[in-house]
Amino acid sequence: MFILGIESSCDETAASVSENGTSILSSVVSTQIEEHKKYGGVVPEIASRRHSENILGVVREALDRAGKTLDDMDGIAVTYAPGLIGALLVGVSFAKGLAMASGKPLIPVHHIAGHIASNYIAHPELEPPYLCLVASGGHSHIIEVLDRTVFRVVGKTRDDAAGECFDKCARALGFPYPGGVHIDKASALGDPEAYKLPVPRVAGSEYDFSFSGLKTAVINMFHNASQKGTEINRNDMAASVQKTISEILVTKTILAAKDLGYKKIVLAGGVSANSGVRSTLSAACEKNGFELFMPPLSLCGDNGAMIACQGYYNYLAGITADVSLNAVATMSIEKI
Repeated sequence: MFILGIESSCDETAASVSENGTSILSSVVSTQIEEHKKYGGVVPEIASRRHSENILGVVREALDRAGKTLDDMDGIAVTYAPGLIGALLVGVSFAKGLAMASGKPLIPVHHIAGHIASNYIAHPELEPPYLCLVASGGHSHIIEVLDRTVFRVVGKTRDDAAGECFDKCARALGFPYPGGVHIDKASALGDPEAYKLPVPRVAGSEYDFSFSGLKTAVINMFHNASQKGTEINRNDMAASVQKTISEILVTKTILAAKDLGYKKIVLAGGVSANSGVRSTLSAACEKNGFELFMPPLSLCGDNGAMIACQGYYNYLAGITADVSLNAVATMSIEKI
């Protein structure tokens, strides 16, 4: 079964052709990072316009690289939630047009489910149930994956996501957007114990995250240093930030796994590319005897392959849509 996957939830226009979910025949990603870098973050209006300009070429290239045509596809999968509403609308509208013109089934895919599905591509042997930590620029979730299309949210961020915290701390450090990768590189040269940073907690919600206070504390440390005429070591601060965020994510995930009886842990999302998160989670799983699955770096960011993969499983589960499908900026993964 061949599925065409289309992703346009933020600043990557992506398309992919998969065979039976886990075999990826092509994966094309057109990124806008360089254009948004001068603004210090994604500008939604610009992102939407670039998706409109790029999506036809990206989809054509994905089909060409796979050696397939639209007639060969058994379904067209598209990210419809959550994300930047204008960006999502470009992908959803394009996919609906393809489905109507070709008579192929239209398959709606939740973005977070797509990130989780990237692990099925990398690890075809992975089977639910398991506990998944999803960490990205817009999301920080601990999710019970009960089946490939059945999810239960155990914990989530109450304010900033982990990736957002990385980026905002990076801005305070003087790094360009996207800042997470620069913190990762600088942390290798710094002392993670150099600065004591707060570990925010959410009263009454032991699995929920909160990163706003951590971000504010880092920004205030720079302001205070500037007022006093002192300097903060950038590499040491980067290492301290990375260590703190990694430990927050991993500590809560391991706690949830123990409490809920899971021995199988999965990592997903853009922040899953962070070396500190990967190494901290690996060490914690090894210490507790948990089996760990992580996507390769090539599948951590937004891509069409993960949408095509999850689209395949959605189609098998009977999850399809008609032309009334609309983009949704915010939606729980439990509602798919």
